[in-house]
Amino acid sequence: MAANFDGLRFSHWQTELRSDGIVILSFDRQGASVNAFSQDVLIELGDVVERLAIDPPKGVVICSAKSSGFIAGADLKEFQEFDRRGTVNDAIRRGQTVFQKLSELPCPTVAAIHGFCMGGGTEISLACRYRVASNDASTRIGLPEVKLGIFPGWGGSARLPKLIGAPAAMDLMLTGRTVSASAAKAMGLVDKVAEPAVLIDAAVSLAQSGTTRPVNQRFLGWISNTWIARQILAPQMTKQVARKARKEHYPAPYALIGTWQRTGGKSIQARLDAERKAVVKLAGSPTARNLIRIFFLTERLKGLGGKDHGIQHVHVVGAGVMGGDIAAWSAYKGFNVTLQDREQRFIDGAMSRAGELFAKRVKDDAKRPAVAARLKSDLNGEGVPDADLVIEAIIENPDAKRELYQTIEPRLKADALLTTNTSSIPLTELREHIQRPAQFAGLHYFNPVAQMPLVEIIRHDAMAAETEKRLAAFCKAIDKLPVPVAGTPGFLVNRVLFPYMLEAATVYAEGVPGAVIDKAAVKFGMPMGPIELIDTVGLDVAAGVGQELAPFLGLTVPAALGNVEPGKRGKKDGQGLYKWDNGKPVKPEVPKDYQAPSDLEDRLILPLLNEAVTCLHDGVVSDADLLDAGVIFGTGFAPFRGGPIEYIKSAGADTLLGKLKALQGRYGDRFAPRPGWDSPVLRESTD
Repeated sequence: MAANFDGLRFSHWQTELRSDGIVILSFDRQGASVNAFSQDVLIELGDVVERLAIDPPKGVVICSAKSSGFIAGADLKEFQEFDRRGTVNDAIRRGQTVFQKLSELPCPTVAAIHGFCMGGGTEISLACRYRVASNDASTRIGLPEVKLGIFPGWGGSARLPKLIGAPAAMDLMLTGRTVSASAAKAMGLVDKVAEPAVLIDAAVSLAQSGTTRPVNQRFLGWISNTWIARQILAPQMTKQVARKARKEHYPAPYALIGTWQRTGGKSIQARLDAERKAVVKLAGSPTARNLIRIFFLTERLKGLGGKDHGIQHVHVVGAGVMGGDIAAWSAYKGFNVTLQDREQRFIDGAMSRAGELFAKRVKDDAKRPAVAARLKSDLNGEGVPDADLVIEAIIENPDAKRELYQTIEPRLKADALLTTNTSSIPLTELREHIQRPAQFAGLHYFNPVAQMPLVEIIRHDAMAAETEKRLAAFCKAIDKLPVPVAGTPGFLVNRVLFPYMLEAATVYAEGVPGAVIDKAAVKFGMPMGPIELIDTVGLDVAAGVGQELAPFLGLTVPAALGNVEPGKRGKKDGQGLYKWDNGKPVKPEVPKDYQAPSDLEDRLILPLLNEAVTCLHDGVVSDADLLDAGVIFGTGFAPFRGGPIEYIKSAGADTLLGKLKALQGRYGDRFAPRPGWDSPVLRESTD
């Protein structure tokens, strides 16, 4: 190795030539806290690889110079710009070319992975001859591109099936899940696991002595990619994907399977060419553009609160499904929590559910008792004086809530925050006797708490800005996405969702089978149908929200939600609009010749869009992006459509407005266009 190459520093890469002839190539992207591949990074890496090829060292170890992690993947902002310019093909080709030249170096190459290793980070490691990963808990390896509407395009889909076998490789890429270092070692994705302190030494040792992969791994890498195996496995994979995602909604997993089925046994260059062509096509699809946009919306929500929340002790009042699960989740995420209710039996039930959560989420048996110990039963509310945050989650009754606040607030610390998990009651109705309204807010979670990522931070005009910041930071600390919203009835999510559920109940009352209604909504892209959703949240809860929201929205609650029979509240009772068996709805068979109403989808979706438009008009959220993010993460609104406002833009505001007016003429004024349809925001280009 030429001596003048030692210590040479490029803009993004550092080189060190060790006395044993091994070059340590460290990635340190200039001006960024996290390593990600931009085109200038790849061009520079290409220059480095060319120099290494001219005068090969004894080996090359690629690592990160940043403590934050290995490599996060591609620079998505730059990727969006390439999409706008129509140069995605060039960007994909450059990455493939550089990584292929790396793989062709005549010396051993080793990727030393510590921390996150995502997308392009995993792909450069696959281009190396060997991989070693640190056993630190922060080390996670994955190829999550399918979540962005594409699939690995810098050689990941071409190399991984050959390395670990097609079944395991396709599972990683089709789900986008990440794996720990030990799991990666077990599947053959990495060759060695080491302590972080000796990671580089382990990588150097691997470069010097190499390793032989197990015979069964090499055999699986060959046999599972043969022509006959691909023809057998691909249809099975397609069936599994189809259970979770429709091809017209999410084309990427289907394209990945098809590309592998056609070219998985060909040369590396043929596989790379097929990969590039498929990914370029996907990158220009509305699905990919919307999913990448949602990625940035997620990052925006994560950045709302900063880190300083000043909260160590959380006191939750109300041990029902919501309160108990909020308490359990807070304890799981590291907070000391006391849980209060008027009777011990309610607390006991919540503690039991918390145990189930901890058993499922805390994999290490030795760590589970410490997590469980953070959640304490507190029948008499003895935790109130020590609490930094109190979350009230009792029944949706303004009088009951106000009475509770009068007993709790005098006992609070001076800087403690008092919040309510109300789902629809305006905070101006609840704050009447509160002495410190600046420290009072809404903190509205969604059911099930462990799965739903959104929390609405409910504002009112007397709330301090510092309160919002602290609550947003707290949400971040418990891995939730905060959306600040105005304290008007229903806030954002329930206000937008209620007209949709109400119309579904109306259609159901007209005799349209629930399964037909649900099918129409799922076909549009909703995660579950509205009839199943009503049963899931509970007819009693839906009725309570209806009583609060219907007058505000000028709507009428149908009998199905107005008169809830005892023991028939939905999923929790085993009977509602559907019968429930082992947590699953039993949907009656629909005659094969049944014809769903031609306007069914419009009747369901347009009320939701109509209310979203007026929420934006009324300033419930500060902008269209926050509205889209809130509705997607709070309701599961079809992510591939980009959110209600983005969907209105792409479908055409005037077209949808015409459909709304037609429904108004047919069914009445509940379909009357709400204020805001004349907004120029709805007519902005989505390109």
